[in-house]
Amino acid sequence: MAQKPSIPKGTRDFSPLEMARRNYIFDTIKKGFALFGFKQIETPAMENLSTLMGKYGEEGDKLLFKILNSGDFLKSCSDEELTARVLPKLTNKLCEKGLRYDLTVPFARFVVQHRNELQLPFKRYQIQPVWRADRPQKGRYREFYQCDADVVGSDSLNNEIELLSLIDTVFSNLGINVAIKLNNRKILAGIAEVIGHSDRIVDITVAIDKIDKIGIENVNAELREKGLDEAAIEALRPLLTLSGSNEEKVETLSKMLAASETGMKGVEELKEVLTGIDALGHNCDVDVDVSLARGLNYYTGTIIEVKAKDVEIGSITGGGRYDNLTGVFGMPGLSGVGISFGADRIYDVMNQLNLYPESVTQAVKVMFANFGKNEALQSLKYIKALREAGISAELYPDTAKMKKQMSYADSEKIPFVAIVGESELEEGTIMLKNMVEGSQDKLTIEQMIEKLK
Repeated sequence: MAQKPSIPKGTRDFSPLEMARRNYIFDTIKKGFALFGFKQIETPAMENLSTLMGKYGEEGDKLLFKILNSGDFLKSCSDEELTARVLPKLTNKLCEKGLRYDLTVPFARFVVQHRNELQLPFKRYQIQPVWRADRPQKGRYREFYQCDADVVGSDSLNNEIELLSLIDTVFSNLGINVAIKLNNRKILAGIAEVIGHSDRIVDITVAIDKIDKIGIENVNAELREKGLDEAAIEALRPLLTLSGSNEEKVETLSKMLAASETGMKGVEELKEVLTGIDALGHNCDVDVDVSLARGLNYYTGTIIEVKAKDVEIGSITGGGRYDNLTGVFGMPGLSGVGISFGADRIYDVMNQLNLYPESVTQAVKVMFANFGKNEALQSLKYIKALREAGISAELYPDTAKMKKQMSYADSEKIPFVAIVGESELEEGTIMLKNMVEGSQDKLTIEQMIEKLK
C-alpha cells in the first residue's frame, strides 16, 4: 500500500471554510492599512543569506531556513570539510539563499535597493508568508503569515501613536479584546547602565524577554550564567516588577533612571507616545511593561507587543522603532517604525472565540437546481444576470434527484435555491426558495435581483 502523504511539521492545509475565515482576517487588516494610508508591496519568498544573516541576533540566525545551492551543491566543499562537519562553515559554502524570517529585513533591503524611486516618508504594508525553523507548538508554526505596516524616513513619534491607533482599530473591528504592551529600548539600555552592565544589554534583553514564559527566578538564573553579579540582578528586580498605573510606572522609571541620559530619553519618548494614544482614545488596554524586550537586535526605541486577553496564546502583534536597520545595507541614518500582525495566531484566537460573522463562510447566495438541458441553459442566463448585479450564484452541474440537489445546498449553507422547471421556463419566472425560512416566491429575474440585493 502506498504511504499516506503528509506535510512538514509546523505547516498546515486550509479548507475552503478555513480560507474564508482567514480571508476575513486579511481583508479586515488590509482595510485598516488602507484607512491609515499605507501602500502595498511584495518581496520574494527567498532572499540572499547575506541579506538575512546577522539581523535577528544569534538565536534568530539559527532559525533561518537555508536553501541548498542549485546543481552540484557539494562541489565547493572538500572531503575534509565534509568530514569535519563544521556546520557554519559548510552552510556558507552550500547555501547562498534562505527563506525570509520576517518581512522587516526584506523591507529594509527593498527601501535601499529602490531608494531613488521612493518618496519619503514611505508608508508600506505587506501581507506574505514567512518561515522559521522553530520547534512547532500551539500558536507557533514554521510557516505563517505576517501582515506588516512600516513607516520609514520619519523620526516623529506621531508614527508610533498612529500605529497604536491602527492596532486598536483592527482588533476592534475583529472583535478581539487585546492589551497593548509598551516599552522603549532606550529604557532597557538605561537599566543596563544603572546596574553597571552597559556592555551586556543584548544578554539582558534576551533574558528578560522570556520573563512571561519562564518567570523572574529563571531569568535571574540565566543572567547569572551570562556573568551578571548578584548586586546587578537585585538592582534589576524592582524594575521588572513595576506595578500601578502607566503614569505611576513612568514616574518610578524617571526616578530610577535619573542617572542615565539614554534611559531618561526612553522615558520621555514613552511618555509622549502614551499621552498621544490616550488623547486619541482607544478601546484596548495600553500598559507599560518594562520586561518587554522583544529579543531582536534592531529595535532602538519604542517596543510594542499585543496579547489577546481572552485566550492563552503568545503575542498576536508586535513591532517597534528601528533607527538604523537600513544602515547595514549601505543607507545609514534612515529611521523606521513598524508593526506586524501575526495572522495565524489571530486566526487561532478568532476560532477559539468564534468571532466570525455568519456571512463570512457564505460563498454562494443562490443555487439553481438542474432539471435538464433546456432548464439548465435558461438558468445559466439568469445566473449571468445575477452575477452582473454582484450576486454570487451557481448551477448544480448535474441533472440529479431534487433531494440530492437540496441536500448539497443545505450542506454548503446556501441560503436560496432557485427552481426553473417546465412551467417556470414557459412563464419566464423563477421559483425562489428561502432555505432558512422555508418560504418560496415566484419571481421574474428583475424581481429576484431586487430581492437578493
